Amino acid sequence: MSTTIRVSIATAKKLEHLKKSLGMRSIEEVIIMLINERRKRIARKFFGIDKGKISSFTEEDRLDSRV
Repeated sequence: MSTTIRVSIATAKKLEHLKKSLGMRSIEEVIIMLINERRKRIARKFFGIDKGKISSFTEEDRLDSRV
């Protein structure tokens, strides 16, 4: 199943140029690659964001239902 997405001629040309320069078979591959790269950048940006802010778990942190 497929659909049509309307983009400007300038954007279509940029996608086509990127497709050729990366040796990809279709503009869909280019779009998927761009989406995946964006997701990776977001993940790297937030990975380890709490480093140094979270203390280790201790026995005192445990909610003991046996008491």
